[in-house]
Amino acid sequence: MTQDITTGLASIVVLGVSAQWLAWRFRIPSILILLTMGIVAGPLTGFLDPDALLGSLILPLVSLSVAIILFEGGLSLKIHELREIGGVLLRLSSIGVAVSWILITVSAHYLLRLAWPLSSLLGAVLVVTGPTVIGPLLRHLRLGGQVAAILKWEGIVIDPVGAILALVVFTILHSRAAHEAARDVLIQLGLTVVVGIGLGALGVGLLLIPLRNYRIPDSLQSPGVLACVFALFILANKLQPESGLLAVTAMGVGLANQRSVPVKHLIEFKENLTVLLISNLFIILAARLEPVDLHGLGLKSFVFVAVLIVVIRPLSVFLSTYPGKLNWRERLFLCCMAPRGIVAASIMSVFALEMAEAGYARSERLVPVTFLVVFVTVLFYGLGGMPLARWLGLANPNPQGILFVGADPLVRSIALALQKEGCPVLLVDTDQDNLSNARMLGLPTHFGSILAEQLLQEVNFGELGRLVAMTSNNEVNSLACLRFVDVFGRAEVYQLSVAPHPVGRHEPVSLEQRGRFLFGPQLTAEYLAEHYGSDPVVRVTRLTNEFKFADYQARHGPDVLPLLLLKPKGEVIVLTSEGAGLPQPGDALISLFPPPKESVHRESDG
Repeated sequence: MTQDITTGLASIVVLGVSAQWLAWRFRIPSILILLTMGIVAGPLTGFLDPDALLGSLILPLVSLSVAIILFEGGLSLKIHELREIGGVLLRLSSIGVAVSWILITVSAHYLLRLAWPLSSLLGAVLVVTGPTVIGPLLRHLRLGGQVAAILKWEGIVIDPVGAILALVVFTILHSRAAHEAARDVLIQLGLTVVVGIGLGALGVGLLLIPLRNYRIPDSLQSPGVLACVFALFILANKLQPESGLLAVTAMGVGLANQRSVPVKHLIEFKENLTVLLISNLFIILAARLEPVDLHGLGLKSFVFVAVLIVVIRPLSVFLSTYPGKLNWRERLFLCCMAPRGIVAASIMSVFALEMAEAGYARSERLVPVTFLVVFVTVLFYGLGGMPLARWLGLANPNPQGILFVGADPLVRSIALALQKEGCPVLLVDTDQDNLSNARMLGLPTHFGSILAEQLLQEVNFGELGRLVAMTSNNEVNSLACLRFVDVFGRAEVYQLSVAPHPVGRHEPVSLEQRGRFLFGPQLTAEYLAEHYGSDPVVRVTRLTNEFKFADYQARHGPDVLPLLLLKPKGEVIVLTSEGAGLPQPGDALISLFPPPKESVHRESDG
């Protein structure tokens, strides 16, 4: 028996992580594969039986996992974004929720033939969108403008709103009279908001005291914060049912926007944990479905989902955003992006069980219908989001631009060559003279430190896909790469090589504390300045079938340094000390040439 439990638990993790990898490999929403694997492992084959495996622990584990997921989502929200999107967000979370709830309730009653109480509960749960789905989609789409911020905030804020609305509906259904229902709703709603936001703020304050005074060692900070999330979630739900999700979300937002202690390491830990939890939860919840539940999903169930996508979401968005500052493209994309995720599935799993225990007939249909909504909306929005965003001109899923750290003559020459080839560039420096010279060349610049928090708020990274740090300060280069790993990924942060330490020290900078070394081994800032002068010569050479890379090397010799490769379809490849594939005909090679000999002679005579 113990062996069977061990096998089952290990299988859940293996299936979940495998699904995430397959989703990354084939660039499709992970939830589609997770749900498919869960259904195959559960109702179709009977390989997994979560109820037999976990018993009464399933719903508590789901609740705690959702708390972590929403806390991690709160950590990604920045208050400064509300200056632009606050009004739209407020209307989406109020008018949009009300419109969606009413229309979903009516649709569920007439299409699914559910009683009004069950229909209203289903409508309350399905007003939520899925932050666990929207987050990866937004990272993939690289949306510009306000749309990304609106969808991110809506996906996280609306989840506790949906949980509170479901609690309100449940309270009304269990009240004996109308006047009692109205009174109970107002009391429950007020208590939920006060307890949730109040405990969230209190949790932030109590947590910052030991963190600010270094009373928690680094090794215990992430586990300690996790324990605080659990404690806050349980305490809030004890004081007021269903206020726990609001409390942990508020705590995440509070921690993310305070400036007294760094929380980046906490965010990284929670992101990794969230990926594992989402994977396991979808496998478990999908495997819990019964074959009879799947057989009961008829044509009207799919019509219900279609109405949700084609009618209800567009109408709620239109009423929430008109009139407003959003243009028609942004408004249309918002109408076409509302996937449901793990929060809807988990909340419905809890409330459906309570409705069944209260004696409501056909309560068993709530969970399979919710999973159908999750699956179809993720499929529709996940696969259709990219073509729509491209058609509307909002997406840049594979940006090729370069963010340069430094604006010295070499950087300016490289950036100018790239810009002439149609590649977006941005130069960041704290030297006004360097930036003035760059602006005279027509290059876009930003004055300030690459490590400043304001940079992330003020710069639009929509067209930028990588960072190249080329200052003479190796420490700044390394810190810049570390800072922007979260923005561009570890594979797309580069810095100049660092001079080796004395004999016996083979690694000048730890691999974890730097970016990829540029251009070639030992090509430090000092080496480039010494061999290529203060007026570097950067040229673009196009390779053809008649003039291949071997001919290029034979003509120019070892003194010419290849820097970047531009593919015919616009892809930019930064050459590194690790080497790259052989340049092919059709590629454009950006190279650094030594200064003319007469120039060197003239400088030495002077």
